[in-house]
Amino acid sequence: EPGESRDSDLFLKLVGDYHLPLVCFSYQKFKARTDATIAGQAGTLPPWRLDYDREVMNRLQDFHPDLCVLAGYMLIVGKEMCQRYNMINLHPAAPGGPAGTWQEVIWQLIDNEAGETGVMMHLVTPELDKGPPVAYCTFPIRGEPFDRYWQEIEKLLPTSPERHSEKNPLFKLIRQYGLSREFPLIIATIKAFSQGKIKITADKRIVNADGRPINGYNLTDEMNELVKG
Repeated sequence: EPGESRDSDLFLKLVGDYHLPLVCFSYQKFKARTDATIAGQAGTLPPWRLDYDREVMNRLQDFHPDLCVLAGYMLIVGKEMCQRYNMINLHPAAPGGPAGTWQEVIWQLIDNEAGETGVMMHLVTPELDKGPPVAYCTFPIRGEPFDRYWQEIEKLLPTSPERHSEKNPLFKLIRQYGLSREFPLIIATIKAFSQGKIKITADKRIVNADGRPINGYNLTDEMNELVKG
C-alpha cells in the first residue's frame, strides 16, 4: 500500500499516471491484525498466509487476467491462488540453475565455478523457485571480460571475506550482465504470450504455439541483441 516502500510507491505512481486499475492490499498490515503465530502443517503455508491469498483473490474477483506477473512479489503463493491464476515470476538464474535470491544465486555460481548462467521467467507454484521455466536467456560467465576476475577469485582462500563480498569484481560483473537482461526478458516474455508463442494449459503445462510441451522458450538471441543495442 502507499507509504510502505519507496520502490513500491514509485510503481503505484506509475500505475496511476497510466490510469490503470489499481488494487492495493498490504500483507504486513494484514499479518499484524491476525494471529501469525500459528504455524502451518509440514510443507504448507501458515493459516494467515492462506487467508491473505483468499482475500487477495476476493479483491480481484472482478478481474479476469490471462497472465499475472509477480513483479517484486517476495511471498510464496499458496496452492489455491496458483490454481486460479496463471502467474509468472522472474528468477535470476537459467533453468536448472541455483535457487534463492540474486545474491545467493551469484555466490553459488562462484562457489561452483560455473561457466554459464542466465535469467528466466517461471510459472509460480507453491514451491519457491520450483515452477517450470516459461522463458529464459543464458550468457557465459567465462571468457572476456570474466576470466581476469575468476583468476583473482582463485587466489583467495575459501574463507576470505573478499571472496564473499558484494564488492567483489566478479560478483558485480555477473550481476551487471544478469540485471541488464531482467527487464527486457520480462517484456519479451509478455510479448511472446500475446503472440501465442507461449501458452499455459489448463493443467499448468508450458507449451509452444503448436501445443507441444517446452522446457521454456529460449530468448537468448533476442536478449543478446537488445543488450548490444
